[in-house]
Amino acid sequence: MSKNLFWLVSFLFVVVASTTIQSFSQTFAPTKFYLIDSLDLKVLTKNDRKLLDSCLTLFHSVKEDSIKIKHVNFIVEQCQDEKVWPKYNDWIYKFAQQKLSNHPSETYKKKLLTALAEAINNIGYYYDMQGDVPKALSFYNKSLKIKKEVGDKEGVAVALHNIGHVYLLQGNISYALECFRKSLKLHEEVGNKSGIAASLHSLGGVYSGQGDIPKALEYYHRSLKIRVEISDKHGVSACLNNIGEIYRKQADYPKALEYYQKGLIIQEEIGFIEGVAVSLNNIGWIYNAMGDTSKTLEYYHKSLKIFEETGNKRRMASPLTLIGVIYSENGNLSKALEYFQKALKIRVEIGDKEGESFNLSGLGNVELQNNNLTSAASYGIRSLTLAQEIGYPENIRGAAELLSKVYYKQATLSTISAQNKAEYSIKALEMYKLFVQMKDSMINENNQKAAVQQQAKYEYEKQKTIDDAKYEKQIAIEKEAKAKQKVITYATAGGLGLVAIFLIFVFNRLQITKRQKQVIEEQKLEVEGQKKVVEQAHFLLEVKNKEITDSIQYAKRIQAAILPSNSIINESLPNNFIYYKPKDIVAGDFYWLEKLNDSILIAAADCTGHGVPGAMISVVCCNALNRSVREHQLIEPNQILIKTREIVIQEFEKSEEEVKDGMDISLCKINFHTNQLSWSGANNPLWIIRDGELLETKADKQPIGKFEIEKPFTQHVVEIHKNDKIYLFTDGYQDQFGGEKGKKFKAAKLKELLLSIQSEEMERQKEIINTTFENWKSDVDQVDDVCIIGIRI
Repeated sequence: MSKNLFWLVSFLFVVVASTTIQSFSQTFAPTKFYLIDSLDLKVLTKNDRKLLDSCLTLFHSVKEDSIKIKHVNFIVEQCQDEKVWPKYNDWIYKFAQQKLSNHPSETYKKKLLTALAEAINNIGYYYDMQGDVPKALSFYNKSLKIKKEVGDKEGVAVALHNIGHVYLLQGNISYALECFRKSLKLHEEVGNKSGIAASLHSLGGVYSGQGDIPKALEYYHRSLKIRVEISDKHGVSACLNNIGEIYRKQADYPKALEYYQKGLIIQEEIGFIEGVAVSLNNIGWIYNAMGDTSKTLEYYHKSLKIFEETGNKRRMASPLTLIGVIYSENGNLSKALEYFQKALKIRVEIGDKEGESFNLSGLGNVELQNNNLTSAASYGIRSLTLAQEIGYPENIRGAAELLSKVYYKQATLSTISAQNKAEYSIKALEMYKLFVQMKDSMINENNQKAAVQQQAKYEYEKQKTIDDAKYEKQIAIEKEAKAKQKVITYATAGGLGLVAIFLIFVFNRLQITKRQKQVIEEQKLEVEGQKKVVEQAHFLLEVKNKEITDSIQYAKRIQAAILPSNSIINESLPNNFIYYKPKDIVAGDFYWLEKLNDSILIAAADCTGHGVPGAMISVVCCNALNRSVREHQLIEPNQILIKTREIVIQEFEKSEEEVKDGMDISLCKINFHTNQLSWSGANNPLWIIRDGELLETKADKQPIGKFEIEKPFTQHVVEIHKNDKIYLFTDGYQDQFGGEKGKKFKAAKLKELLLSIQSEEMERQKEIINTTFENWKSDVDQVDDVCIIGIRI
């Protein structure tokens, strides 16, 4: 799009809306340029209307015809009304032909043709956004031809860039790359930084699609650097979104979300509504990858609504497709089919082969779930053919995965011959190998390392720019000193009597200059040394970060091993939920379950601290609980807590330093034969909700660990009734800061929440508890680990 492009359709919106257009049409009566009745000025602000009125005034006052066309271009770019496009197009051509035939001057013709080419390019962009690829390509090529004739290098570069995007959409990757490279070269020749950044950005997009992550990141970061220099916020946001896309493909979802959210903030700041929609779409993708379905659909629908309002077909297809994916993954196949087919129709209309391939895979997966294997295979083959044609690994991977599943399922059918089974099995294996190959090509150590290196390089170059600016300032000081010396030399040359003094002064100044130069050289060497230190520090940081992350991830696996599995919990307590949300990768909170002959022991425990220290303490405390029951054969909650405290203290007393760590716990034994619940607690209470009333049993105010006055733990026995809801929990949920005033959630609010959701199933209660927590927390950091256990009798 040219620099006036975004405003293209808008100008006529106001031209048509203003009575001033009557004089405009009278000036060029043969074209009947009456647009006033077809536009709606309500969409324009007062400032917009003032700006357009100024343009109309200038249009009628200027004498040069090329300037008149430029004013028409600007006014049209302020409008977004497709009804005025044919009239606008007709007026531009007729006006230009009439003027060109009456003026033999070559200079005049060149100016008029340049303005005409810009208008034609803008028309092409309009059809590009509407998904009419043939018309868009036709206008882009017309614009390119005129710009070549008049020798407009910058205009040729813009047209080539736009043509490249059309071919990229159609899957003609080699020609798209050729157009982008030519566009980049021309922008570099004329020194157009904005154009250079745009071409680099597009090249990065091609390499990203092909799975060449190092090259993609190189071009994106080069583009980002230039756009930061020229304060191009729109371009900076686009780069951030696409770098986020790289991290998404590498499955680094937190990093991808960080970049997407930065891009969204900038788009909202500059008020670019379609850019906001793109960012919302990307963020929805990340929430989907992280398993948050409700947030995913929320962001996708917001994005879709914006694209529907702006009428951008090309963009609209993406959220339609992704909503289809969500419905497919959640088993709502009729809805999935509806959204996939809507998206596919748009992809085919606009010639988007990459998107068409993705949609075909989605439809194939729906048919596979419906057990329509022939139809699923057909969609998969069409998807794979397109993906291989354009050479995009992510699309090839999706199609290959679908076909491997379809062929495997066909091979297991009892209605086919042994020979066909063998053929399908071979095809399934081939497709699975292709799937693994494409997956490995996208997520591999080299690509991930390239991402880290490019990020470090970008930060280093940013710092280098600051250092170079300081160095240039020092050079400027030196030049200023030399200039002063020259003035002094000329001033003192008039008096022979002052020659001796002048020579002494010059010698002195030369010595000072020499010392300044020496200081500058030393500082330059020091800066170079600092560069090496920074580079080495980046490398060491990368190594250390990997070691630490690997260690913590392994610790997470160890901690996960001490937690009871979902199958054991659901077998013992069929109607339950466990809401477990560690603050960090590993946690100090844990839940514990032990099956006795006729009873179930279950507990929610909160060890001192969180993260790695809390996780280490949780292993000690969990082991102590296991020993109390399995080794010492204790079955009553108060006796178990007493023995557990004894074991924990013994373990910590082995240290030469005094260790006061331990845990708070809520432990109960449920006997379904006698309908009795026995419970003991250390600092954490027991809540039972019965017939809409919350019954609270308070805990002993002492921890499992070393304490000033150790007392036996109290055992409470409660008769339980059918439909009673039992809740065991740690203090992390109620201690979370958030809300409008940034205060703690508190126990009273948690009681209200639990009472309000008693009619819901336990799994639905868990979802509501999670949604409430996330909304309360919002952008505030989680302060502690959270564990809540709910059991319905």
